[in-house]
Amino acid sequence: MDHGIWAIWYEIADGQREAYLDWFHQVHIPEKLARPGYRWAAHYALGHGGRGRGYVALFGGDNTQTFLNPSPRQLAPRQPELTKRHMAMRVNAVAAILAEEARVAGPETRDRGETTAPVIQLGHYNAPTPALEDDLGGWYAQERFPLLAKLPGCVGARKLLATVGAHKHAILHEFTSLETREHHFAAHEAQRDDPATWMGRVVPQLEHAPYSPAVGLRIWPAA
Repeated sequence: MDHGIWAIWYEIADGQREAYLDWFHQVHIPEKLARPGYRWAAHYALGHGGRGRGYVALFGGDNTQTFLNPSPRQLAPRQPELTKRHMAMRVNAVAAILAEEARVAGPETRDRGETTAPVIQLGHYNAPTPALEDDLGGWYAQERFPLLAKLPGCVGARKLLATVGAHKHAILHEFTSLETREHHFAAHEAQRDDPATWMGRVVPQLEHAPYSPAVGLRIWPAA
């Protein structure tokens, strides 16, 4: 079972996108998937909604220990020159190793396949007080997850906690397409602007990471 996710957000320097993506998809991802405990990988182009731009790479593992033995800091000095050269093409990179706290299956869960769905919405943030964390957890358990369990176009969602990273909380939504997300989910997201709703009470108080929240379209494997 895949209970850990290594997420890496970044942009790519101008003029280097084609070379980087070819290396990342054809060389680097297969190398990572050959390591013990790695279950899947997915790569998304951001900029389809929210604040994010650039890319996010997701690697799924047995648990967070998959990505800590060895850890990213231990891996960096051992990288071959080809890897170091392509890693240097990343701009404003941010990473987190995330442990699954809870998950919900949506009506389209059969369409998930071996990796995450063709479209994701990924939030990564801090809740600045214990009282807000209590309210946030109640909202997910009592309102948001029950909604996603019956929302057309939703493949599922995971609530995650950071083992490594500057922001404690993350939420990963999965959808069958950009169109189904916009048609069925966007109206519910608008509740964040209404303080009379539970979402409107909680979400505006969250402190988001630079690439959060972001909507991504999967580019590997091809959606």
